[in-house]
Amino acid sequence: MIAPVCHTQGMGLSQSFFSERFAVTEHDLESYLNEALSAGGEYADLYFEYLSTSAISIDEGIVKSATEGVTLGVGVRVISGERTGYAYTDDLSPEKIRKAARTAACIARGPASITKTGFEEARRHNLYPMLRAPHEMGLVERVDLVKRADRAARAYDARVFQVQATYADSVRHVLVATSEGRLSVDRQPMARLSVTVLAKDKEGAPQTGHSGGGGRVTLDFFLNEKTPEHFANEAARQAIVQLGAVEAPAGEMTVVLGPGWPGILLHEAVGHGLEADFNRKGVSAFSGRVGQQVASPLCTVIDDGTIGSRRGSLNVDDEGNATKQNVLIEKGILRGYLTDKLSSRLMHTESSGSGRRESYQHIPMPRMTNTYMLAGESDPEEIIRSVPRGLYCTTFGGGQVDITSGNFVFAASESYLIENGKITRPVRGATLVGNGPEALKYVSMVGHDLELDEGIGVCGKEGQSVPVGVGIPTLKIDKMTVGGTAQ
Repeated sequence: MIAPVCHTQGMGLSQSFFSERFAVTEHDLESYLNEALSAGGEYADLYFEYLSTSAISIDEGIVKSATEGVTLGVGVRVISGERTGYAYTDDLSPEKIRKAARTAACIARGPASITKTGFEEARRHNLYPMLRAPHEMGLVERVDLVKRADRAARAYDARVFQVQATYADSVRHVLVATSEGRLSVDRQPMARLSVTVLAKDKEGAPQTGHSGGGGRVTLDFFLNEKTPEHFANEAARQAIVQLGAVEAPAGEMTVVLGPGWPGILLHEAVGHGLEADFNRKGVSAFSGRVGQQVASPLCTVIDDGTIGSRRGSLNVDDEGNATKQNVLIEKGILRGYLTDKLSSRLMHTESSGSGRRESYQHIPMPRMTNTYMLAGESDPEEIIRSVPRGLYCTTFGGGQVDITSGNFVFAASESYLIENGKITRPVRGATLVGNGPEALKYVSMVGHDLELDEGIGVCGKEGQSVPVGVGIPTLKIDKMTVGGTAQ
């Protein structure tokens, strides 16, 4: 069960936080916002970002790269009706910020607006308390993580012949100031360990396994909770399983999705279609369907940015609003969309705390955080026993979806035949082909075993990438097209 996280009032961070990082005062912020609205406009905001990153990778037992970097900048946005002006600069001198503000103002031009005087700190969560930033840990400790992963994967099975492991972390400091007088600051850690393994028999092609995870955590997570050996063994296991796989069957059949990472199908096939920008433009398969039955009554879909330390979670979104637990589909009924500032203004709704951006160089848009389906009441073993012939999918690779139609294609990187109610042979080369809204209508059993993914998701949209989380319990979908080669 995922427990709710209470909101807290106040930031717990002093003004010195942003004056030190960004060399600005509240007076400066007011001045820049006035400049942004100098050509008219209904709303303006400033997004300051200071991002420090590091990464270490090992290949063939040798540390091949170790990098560190810092980026710094500010983006200025002005909204006027459906028009948005946006400009950014990596030079935080007053004249450069004013120039960016004037540029955004000229793009958006609209009826004059007045900036509210003074700022109030926005409410926020405390989802990822951090005593020490990841990059404050020693280099030796981080190098040891990838070396441990390499050793564990090679020790798993003699057929493993190549291992790549990467550890990456970052800390993002953000400051959001709005013309409505709201001020938000946040310090956002992120760390991830990834392991890729190649294994080969004497005959046959090499097979790949991949595992990884992390979240808004520090190095201690990989020392005390999910160790390098955990991810290395899982990657090696996947590769070894594929060595004995047979070709995937083709045709329409029952598909059972395992818990956790297979929720990526829910994210892609359904979640993107529930983002408000697609729906206000009428280009989503879910447009104009709030209140209608769009899925099986067994399906309740949540997008929740408030789960502690999860990869997709945020204390505040990238527009300075506290994130929320948003019910998108309730017992098969569509309840609403994920909105950002622009969409909520145009659709006359409240923001769902879903405004996200890749960096200060990017305009915010409605995006998912952690998207999952609530657990049901069925025993996962009972679900398998109910299938005379079908496919059981536990891990997915790439996929693509057409937002307008809802049609999707996904590659299952680990899947098994279900024969006479039992999981039997592993298969390779399986793809799932279907339609998001239609697929959910065929959900006939939902397990009680909801799991969230390990913390590896990256979501792309209109050229922007942001970290996300996914999850599902075991699901039985009565009818889906499986693409394969076996007859």
